[in-house]
Amino acid sequence: MHPMFQGSIVALVTPFRGGKVDEATIRKLVEMHVAQGTDGIVPCGTTGESPTLSHDEHKRVVEIVIEAARGRLHVIAGTGSNATAEAIDLTAHAKKAGATGALVVNPYYNRPTQEGLYRHFRAVAEAVDIPILVYNIAGRTAVNVETDTMVRLAKDCPNIVGVKEASGSLDQMTQVILACGPDFTVLSGDDNITLPLMSVGGRGVISVIANIVPRETAEMTHAALAGDWKLARELHLKLFPLSRAVFIETNPIPVKEAMGMMGMLEPEFRLPMCPMGAANRERLRAVLVQHGLIKA
Repeated sequence: MHPMFQGSIVALVTPFRGGKVDEATIRKLVEMHVAQGTDGIVPCGTTGESPTLSHDEHKRVVEIVIEAARGRLHVIAGTGSNATAEAIDLTAHAKKAGATGALVVNPYYNRPTQEGLYRHFRAVAEAVDIPILVYNIAGRTAVNVETDTMVRLAKDCPNIVGVKEASGSLDQMTQVILACGPDFTVLSGDDNITLPLMSVGGRGVISVIANIVPRETAEMTHAALAGDWKLARELHLKLFPLSRAVFIETNPIPVKEAMGMMGMLEPEFRLPMCPMGAANRERLRAVLVQHGLIKA
């Protein structure tokens, strides 16, 4: 089990202002996470709208987060791509910039076989000596890293130290925990099943809701890691409505809208991401009011 990959790791949004990356707000968000007890930050993941960032912007966002963090929390840069050479380039940049790890998503759209997936992740791991998390999210990529493939990667690539599991299947996650052993870290990619996963050996979450409730998300995961299941369950149930609300439209639309309502950033998107529909915005607002994050 790699100590940097546990607890509450926020999948950071990428704020925009006037069509450009809002660097000042990124720095403010990093400071907030340091103060609120977040364990790590993932810039340029799904929640960070990485598909709409140019390569230069992608690399700059990673650099800004690392600079702002100043070693006070772990930075696990999103570096995946559906082209292996591109994933290697982004991962090499993350290492050079000072990231403590990399999150590498399944190659998307081209739908490789299990052998292709194995060769892709192995190529990245062999090219760049940095701790790597596989990001397994079939719903976004159209391919699932099967458990047998994950076992091969864990066995053959010492720097592939874990997986962000966003399959939504607790059955599959449990299979990975059993098959890959205690030294291989399994993190939830879905806030609503973080605690169920941790109850069977998961080590935490790469979280969307930590963008808006960082302290409570950290407290829940830390309670579970410490074996305080009563507190962890109370926090899980308290956070559950938020966990559902931030996915009533495609992530990261709801969480950015929520952050806008809370005055944390300008809720600006890049197409094809767009503002929330009015009815869903009101549903989201009601959940934020209920949680005490904004006033009615």
